[in-house]
Amino acid sequence: MIKYTEKRVPCPHCGHQIGMTVDSSRGNQEFYDDCPSCNHAIHLELTVNNSKVQLRVDVEDHSIF
Repeated sequence: MIKYTEKRVPCPHCGHQIGMTVDSSRGNQEFYDDCPSCNHAIHLELTVNNSKVQLRVDVEDHSIF
């Protein structure tokens, strides 16, 4: 069952608030996206623990491929 959750997070580069829709039914996830304001890559880490969904953002890590 797909469980969409809306989250707002700041871009770690420019501070622009980004609205994200994430699918928490797939459990913990790690992905990259570009900021729609400054176009820099950001690293996102989704953690699902019971009914609590957290989305952490930081700058792109070039050591991960």
